[in-house]
Amino acid sequence: MPLKNKDLVWVFAEQSDGELADVGLELLHKARTLAEKMNSEVSAILLGHQVKELSKTLFAHGADNVYLLDDPELKDFRSHPYANLITRLVEDKRPRVVLFGATHTGRDIAPRVASHTRSGLTADCTELKIETLTIRKTEYPDLLLQIRPAFGGNIIATIISPDVAIQMATIREGVMEMGEPDKTRKGKIIPVPVELNSVETAVKIIEKHQQASAVNLKAAPIIVAGGYGADTPEKFQLVRDLAKVLGADVAGSRAAVDAGLIEAERQVGQTGTTVRPKLYIAVGISGAIQHRAGMQESQKIIAINNDPDAPIFGVAHYGITGDLEDIIPKLIAAYKSQLH
Repeated sequence: MPLKNKDLVWVFAEQSDGELADVGLELLHKARTLAEKMNSEVSAILLGHQVKELSKTLFAHGADNVYLLDDPELKDFRSHPYANLITRLVEDKRPRVVLFGATHTGRDIAPRVASHTRSGLTADCTELKIETLTIRKTEYPDLLLQIRPAFGGNIIATIISPDVAIQMATIREGVMEMGEPDKTRKGKIIPVPVELNSVETAVKIIEKHQQASAVNLKAAPIIVAGGYGADTPEKFQLVRDLAKVLGADVAGSRAAVDAGLIEAERQVGQTGTTVRPKLYIAVGISGAIQHRAGMQESQKIIAINNDPDAPIFGVAHYGITGDLEDIIPKLIAAYKSQLH
């Protein structure tokens, strides 16, 4: 039977100091495609203090409703107040799908809410779909297919929660593409009373220190990434040299980060950053599922690897088989010759 509730797909709209996190806006765009399959509205959950104006941005990115929890106690994130308030709201309204960003905040809240509401939860999804499935002769409408790499990236697993009413997932920033906002969209703000007890507010924030990252791979138009094939500092320097001559950002695979060849904030992949540059050059990267999940939607991909059977060639638009120590100097020389 179809569900009568039309407010079925929710997104936690994470904000800090009055600035919305990109991941919440990305999820709103994905939520719209899920909601269309369910004939549902999309709602955002917004907690904070004096954050009502952020609702306009949430409407523009796809929200039909904004559940607004605005109170001085919510100015800064604390686990118990945020998780408990969201739990009560979820228990009261009973949405079918609740999505969180796989940020420090989202990873803190989502398991608490899922545990209290006895909901299904899958972490670090790379894709989400809505399907009606028949399992053991029983039809389950509007199941959330929670898709993510598993078993060390050797398979892509589709996880479902057929025996629970509420399905939840966390998704990394950049995995879902953020569409263009429609500033003409309007929506409904639904104020939610904030009632907290002394236990929930026992923890006080005395000082807060934040430092913005100097690396923004998501905004880079060109990225040159090195993998374990560039397994020495000298080889990885060639990756940096190519990036420099192209005016590109330098990145690396998980293997390169683990080997100490590049810092963790420049890691591309499921456990790093998801990127969609105009040009992505993969140097010495085999192309494990986790890495491909973070870069396969780049507009153009060039792969350089000495293994002709490397999985990276399966997503590359152009492949070069050979030793990077021979190929990269030739690429640098060829590019420089075009500048004169």
